[in-house]
Amino acid sequence: MGPLPPLRLRPDLLAQTVVVLCTASPPAGSSAAAIAAGRECAALGATVAEVSLDRGAELADEAGAERGAHQALECHGVVDVLVNDAAGFFAAGRDPAADHDDGLTALRGALDCTWNATRALANTAFLPGARAGKVVNLAPGPAAGPRAPAARAALENMARTLSIEWARHGVRITTVTPGADTEPDEVAALVAFLASPAGDYHSGCRLDLGALDAAPPAPHPTRAPRP
Repeated sequence: MGPLPPLRLRPDLLAQTVVVLCTASPPAGSSAAAIAAGRECAALGATVAEVSLDRGAELADEAGAERGAHQALECHGVVDVLVNDAAGFFAAGRDPAADHDDGLTALRGALDCTWNATRALANTAFLPGARAGKVVNLAPGPAAGPRAPAARAALENMARTLSIEWARHGVRITTVTPGADTEPDEVAALVAFLASPAGDYHSGCRLDLGALDAAPPAPHPTRAPRP
């Protein structure tokens, strides 16, 4: 179908909104989609704070997630939205130079880091006092690696499960899955939309931008001939 038409959002839509962007630490760093999402949220008035997680060979950085959550809360007073760069976590676990990369390390990294960041922010900023909040998971693309489809499905399942567990606390969780032809700016616009009040109506779901790649073009309406 080609790229989506630009999503027009009010310039001050995210004013007084604090967005925490959780990414992989260098050298992997943030995915292009996460960078674009942070830029888009800031352009719409949000305060964007970045937390980077170290990714070891076996275990994700649990202490780093908890430290980052406390620092963000102390610095800004509140946290409204957590954006997990699971695509970046997945890329950080890849080893292109390896003779055989089965993708298990990348898969575990994407899920462990996403869960650690989500749990840390929820326990610190969302659940106490039913403060509520939003979590948006940015999944890797379908061709990001041998376990990318599994990571995408697991991130969707995480969003569905936690949305039920934490619904009574007002926590809304979604997963965004880009398609092979999805542009970073398209992901960014959707993240900004989900962070806005309009995103309050979405939780426990997967927003699949890849479905647009495979969808056939809409047929043009035809007028029936006059008798």
